[in-house]
Amino acid sequence: MLFLAVFCGFLAENQREHYVEHQREKQYARALYDEFFADSIAVADKIKLRLDKEKDMDYLNAYLKDSSLTSLPREFYPAYTTVMYLVNTYSFEPKDGILSQLKSSGSLRYFKSTTLQKLFGDISVCINNVRYRNEQEYQFFASPIKPFMLKHYDFNWMNELRKHDENETAINLVNYYRKSDTIIKATILNLPSFDKGETSNMISFYKQMLVSTRTLQMNDYIATNRKLLQELRRIYKLK
Repeated sequence: MLFLAVFCGFLAENQREHYVEHQREKQYARALYDEFFADSIAVADKIKLRLDKEKDMDYLNAYLKDSSLTSLPREFYPAYTTVMYLVNTYSFEPKDGILSQLKSSGSLRYFKSTTLQKLFGDISVCINNVRYRNEQEYQFFASPIKPFMLKHYDFNWMNELRKHDENETAINLVNYYRKSDTIIKATILNLPSFDKGETSNMISFYKQMLVSTRTLQMNDYIATNRKLLQELRRIYKLK
């Protein structure tokens, strides 16, 4: 009888631990799902913004070929600003706080699915690749774009635009300007030393960098993120 009682107690404790682990697994799955779902929306928004920036790059290159640099049209400075001035606005910063926490605590062991385990590894690689590309893009901004801007960009244009709403983001202010009837005069500073050919080449190279990030690293992240969300939904009946 004593042996039976101890054995039953062992079974009950084992069942309780199994139940607790399963509940933790479900909680972690929900937390991961929410984090990656939010990023699936964020990356889609960044893709749209980057496509708009690529169009502005095409506009600037076309304008620089045979247009006047002394009498700029109203459309020039919004494009000039999004291409040369705004950087972080177009960077997708994937979040992996929950995944990193589960890795460091060893809690990924609660997930028994080999498919999920593989996807966790795949998404970690995608996140690192996106972050590496972000760093490469920023380095290109730091040089040569930033020195170019300090020499040729009329920052008074942005200062005047900020008077519309000092608390608004730069990209929203640019979008406001494009839709409004406001006209803010601006020039290309140090125009005698402004080289059309070099500027066009710099923009073209920058565009190829952005396109590569969008079509490779960001698309890889999107595809893996989608598979991960689908698998989490399938196993844990998440919505």
